[in-house]
Amino acid sequence: MLYKRGKVWWIKIKKNKKSIRRSTGTSSKERAKKIEAQVLLELADNRWPNNEAKKRTFEELQERYMREYSKVRKSVGSIVRDEYSFKHLSAFFKGLTLAELTPARISEYKSLRRSDEAKTATLGKELELLRHALNLAVREWEWLERNPFEKVKIDKAQNKIERWITFEEEKHLLDASSAWLREIITFALNTGMRRDEILSLRWSEVDLFRRTATILKTKNKEKRTAPLNQTVLELLKTRNKVRSISGFVFPSKASTKMDGHHLHRAFVSARETANLADVRFHDLRHTFATRLVQSGVDLYVVKELLGHKTITMTMRYAHHYPESLRHGVEVLDTLGGTKRGTANEKGLQQNAVTL
Repeated sequence: MLYKRGKVWWIKIKKNKKSIRRSTGTSSKERAKKIEAQVLLELADNRWPNNEAKKRTFEELQERYMREYSKVRKSVGSIVRDEYSFKHLSAFFKGLTLAELTPARISEYKSLRRSDEAKTATLGKELELLRHALNLAVREWEWLERNPFEKVKIDKAQNKIERWITFEEEKHLLDASSAWLREIITFALNTGMRRDEILSLRWSEVDLFRRTATILKTKNKEKRTAPLNQTVLELLKTRNKVRSISGFVFPSKASTKMDGHHLHRAFVSARETANLADVRFHDLRHTFATRLVQSGVDLYVVKELLGHKTITMTMRYAHHYPESLRHGVEVLDTLGGTKRGTANEKGLQQNAVTL
C-alpha cells in the first residue's frame, strides 16, 4: 500500500509476516504507483529486498560457512577439501558482494577453471561447495532471497569405473613404501576403512580378543564395528608392543594424530616409485570391496563391511562377480520337471540321425 509521510510517498508491504517500508523518493502519486508496481514485481521474483546481499561479501560467506558448518559437521578430510576448494573460488570471487554472485559470473568461473584444465570432478566439488554455502545464506542466514545456482548447471563426473589394484601391483606398492606406510596400506587393503577412519583409530576402539575395531568417526556419522582378519590381527599385535602415548594406532612421529597430508605425500611418492601414478589411497578401499565380491562374498556383507548406508552404493561392485547371478538362469534347466538341457541334447541327436 502507499502512504504519505510529509510530501513523500512511501510503500508498505508485508512479507513473511514482516512489514517492509520503503520511500519512493517522490511526491507524485502517479510516479509512486509505478515504483510500487516495480517493487511488487521484484518481490514476486524474489529480487527484493536485497540489502543484505549488497552488504555481505564472498569472504564473509566463506568464513561463516567454514566456522559454523564445515568445521562443526564435517570430517578432517572434508574440511581440508573445503579449504582447498575455497582457495580456488576465492581467487575469482574475492571482493564481490553476494548480489554480484550472479549466474553469469559463476558461468564465467566454470569457463576459467576449464581453461585451467581442472577435472570435471574437481570443478564439481568447488561448485557444490559454493552452492551449499549460498543455500545456507538463503535458508538460514537470510543474506539472499534466492540462490543463483537455480540457473547454473553443475556437470557430473563419470565415476562408473572404479580403480582397484592387482596382487602384483600391491607387491610393487608395498616394496616402494616405508615400514609405517606399508602397515597402513596393508591395514586399508584388509579392512576397507577410509583414510581418516584409519588415522583417527585409537587403541581404546580396538579389541584384539574379539578381533574387532570400532570406528567412531565415519563419513555417514554412524558408528560401526568391523571384524579383523588374521593379517590385520598380527599387524596390530606387533604395533601393540610399542603403543603411542596419544592412543592412536597409527600416530605421527610426535605421537599425535597423523596429518592426512603427510600420509598423502608419502603415498604419492610410493606409487610413483611403483609406477602406479593413477592409484589413489581411496582405491585401496575399492580394492578391498572388489576382492571380496570377486571371491563370491554376498553384497550385503560387503555393504556392512564398507559401512554404506544403502545397498545401491555397494552395487557398483556387482559386475566383478557374474557367477553370483548364474543360479538365476540355471533354475530354468529344471522347469517342467525335466532337465531341459538333457532333452535338448536328445533332440539334437535325433536330428543328427535323421540327417
